[in-house]
Amino acid sequence: MGKRVLFFLLTNVMVMLTIVIVWSIISRYTGGMTDAQGAIQYGPLMIFSLLVGFTGAFISLAMSRWVAKKMMNVQVLDPEGPLSQQERFVVEKVHQFSRAAGLTHMPEVGIYQSTEVNAFATGPSKKRSLVAVSSGLLTTMDKDAVEGVIAHEVAHVANGDMVTMTLLQGVVNTFVVFFSRIAAIVVSRFVRSELQWIVQFLAIIVFQILFSILGSIVVMAYSRYREFHADRGGADLAGRDKMAHALRSLKNYVDRATDKRYSDDSAVQTLKINGKGGMAKLFSSHPDLDERIKRLEER
Repeated sequence: MGKRVLFFLLTNVMVMLTIVIVWSIISRYTGGMTDAQGAIQYGPLMIFSLLVGFTGAFISLAMSRWVAKKMMNVQVLDPEGPLSQQERFVVEKVHQFSRAAGLTHMPEVGIYQSTEVNAFATGPSKKRSLVAVSSGLLTTMDKDAVEGVIAHEVAHVANGDMVTMTLLQGVVNTFVVFFSRIAAIVVSRFVRSELQWIVQFLAIIVFQILFSILGSIVVMAYSRYREFHADRGGADLAGRDKMAHALRSLKNYVDRATDKRYSDDSAVQTLKINGKGGMAKLFSSHPDLDERIKRLEER
């Protein structure tokens, strides 16, 4: 469930770093964002930041489905091909809920082999989306709970959450590029002139990574906000009882993993979507499961 955001953020950071590194090398010979006296040119820098920020965000969005397939080794299911009973169930439910949500193009449906209890939806648009579930989800949860999870992910697609997150990420990227450049220029002025370019180059990378981490707090806060909407959308598609049952099943699994002090990857991955953990909560893509269940039952 949190992988949709994680893949997007990781891809965004890598794309942004690539753009900025290439541009920094080019600007070494074409002139930077300072005038002849060394004063920062804030207007051109802001325009540059906007272009890089939104370009990076939209490239990340365009790559999101492909990256998810490659990183998770997702097996895309062919609705017209031979499928097992379990695979057929997943495909039929994704298509059923997609039609009910008013989607004109059915998302790709996939399964990836993992013991984690997870699912995610991603893609650059409603017409080019992917809904994938883990094998661990299918073997751990009953059919009603799986239906609730699938409905939740289809709701993400129907709500256009990836596109709106991309716009927010573009704004965050703009400020990341803008302030990392300013900070790097300031730092470079404390060294000898012959070292200023290389110091500024390295400082840009360091500050961009640091500010990207801080900026992810804003993106994660938005992600947590949208989870409540996806829960409501999932309840509209599959029924409130099934959506609530899915959340309770997930909470029971998390509680068991915590009580048994599991150290395997499946427990760690599942705990990431529980939204607890002090300061770590700021970097969680999902709100607390108890809060999600409470809000869903109060509708």
